[in-house]
Amino acid sequence: MITVAKKDSKAKNDVEEKPHETTVEFLSSLAAVLVTGLFIITFVVQAFEIPSSSMENTLLIGDHVFVNRIQFAPKSSWMGPLLPYREVHRGDIVVFLAPCEPGLYVVKRIMGVPGDHIHLRNGVVYRNGEALKEPYVIHSQDAASFPNPYRDNFPAVPPSESYNVYPCWEPELPTHIQGDDLVVPPGHFFGMGDNRDVSLDSRYWGFIPQENVIGRPMFIYWSFETPGDQYRKTDFGDRIGFLAHVVLHFFDETRWRRTLRVVR
Repeated sequence: MITVAKKDSKAKNDVEEKPHETTVEFLSSLAAVLVTGLFIITFVVQAFEIPSSSMENTLLIGDHVFVNRIQFAPKSSWMGPLLPYREVHRGDIVVFLAPCEPGLYVVKRIMGVPGDHIHLRNGVVYRNGEALKEPYVIHSQDAASFPNPYRDNFPAVPPSESYNVYPCWEPELPTHIQGDDLVVPPGHFFGMGDNRDVSLDSRYWGFIPQENVIGRPMFIYWSFETPGDQYRKTDFGDRIGFLAHVVLHFFDETRWRRTLRVVR
């Protein structure tokens, strides 16, 4: 009995004598966590909010997504074998900087890669002579009532400001036409929105330079019912007002069914 008591006493002393984490060690651990988080946010993922209806119903206004910044980035010689780099493929959804509006982030689906021949006939996309089957595309109910020859028969109809074609694209577009097709040049992509009749896309502002590509949306981490013009309200008062609205209606206006939905 005495021997057991001595052993228990020794074990208790070992526990009591275990050194506690010092303030320096705690700060060092915290710094490591912060540096790792900062690295991930800066180089690996980026949060992005869907501002417009051009990608409905794939992505809705108010969807908040995490964007993979690594996948489409230029390969690094020292990290290349460890990271899942790949080229942008047809059908990929990408976030990129708008070619004609510096600082504006846009999300579209890639319809054409370098060398592809693209044209639309009556709203149907033809790539390299083949009509595409696009189950993700939706068409506006007003499209039939308000026909748009330029939108639906691209690039057969000459561009003009009356069709909302950007000035930066209007003179360049004809230089890329061969026969009935628009040909995607090297180092560029042709992108379109899934909400095809309301999307301002490569038909209106031109090709997406490869260096403008930020990454690929991975999944929706939060979705909130948001007015279509909210992204245009940049005044401090408007931002504070919408923030207050989010706080008051977080539970009843969050689209819970879209949480963690993978973007395809």
